Amino acid sequence: MAFEPPQRLVTALGESARDGEDWLEKLPTAVEQAVAARELTVERVHVPGGRSSLVLMVRRADGTPAVLKLVPPRSRPESERAALTGWGGLGAARLLDPECADGALLIERLHRDVSVRTLPEAKALLEAAGTLRRLWVAPPAGHRFETVAERTGRQAEAMRGTAAPEVAPLVDAALAARRELLAGEPEARLLHGTFRQSKVLAGDRVPWLAVGPDPVVGEPAFDLARLVRDRVEDLIASPSGASITRRRVKKLAESLDVDQERLRGWTLFRAVESGVRALRVGRAQDAELLLEFAGWL
Repeated sequence: MAFEPPQRLVTALGESARDGEDWLEKLPTAVEQAVAARELTVERVHVPGGRSSLVLMVRRADGTPAVLKLVPPRSRPESERAALTGWGGLGAARLLDPECADGALLIERLHRDVSVRTLPEAKALLEAAGTLRRLWVAPPAGHRFETVAERTGRQAEAMRGTAAPEVAPLVDAALAARRELLAGEPEARLLHGTFRQSKVLAGDRVPWLAVGPDPVVGEPAFDLARLVRDRVEDLIASPSGASITRRRVKKLAESLDVDQERLRGWTLFRAVESGVRALRVGRAQDAELLLEFAGWL
């Protein structure tokens, strides 16, 4: 199959994946094999697509529309498969090929151009939070999902090794918050892992469903933290951005029965981690927004 992967994916893999070029080189063959194994007809490549996967609009042999998603091994496609299987279509897009294990995922097709981010902000947060609540289930016995402690441990090491002197105080605060949070972690749940408004798409069987998890097991406040900073560019542009952020933390914590201080702490850690990572790969503007936001917390 001849196609060009979206430039957004190529750029992102070049920033973050040492094996990204090798995976992209093998991608056409992987697509052909996955399409043949599932007897699919390809309609088009989804553009601009995501930063960590190739998404194809396809039809199954019976004409049912679906999405075929190919993910680099470093992005843990087997974990996404396990999470989607566990959720069984409740709160998240339904997995359509649970028996396959070739690194590709055949998923229920949603309206990929209509996310809750298209709604007014208050409504978007309400719908996103409601979707997220349905995903927080007990992890299966003997699960092999990464834990919050494991994931943030790797991130903490990277933060220590690459932080510029001018952001050192924020890094120190974020690392201190992580230590305190992990010392008294509440009951663990299966989490989406990378949840935000753009990850909640309009569906046909229910109004909104989550997509694109990078699942992790830990406390719900960790999952909710990424949602707090949604539309960060609008927050930074607002003269009352800091107070809006604090109100958002309070409102989301209360609506989902999450401890407000734990949500604030994980929001700080995740914002600083993202900001330092953006600095590391040369996305200075993104880093500036994220670190200013973190300073409000």
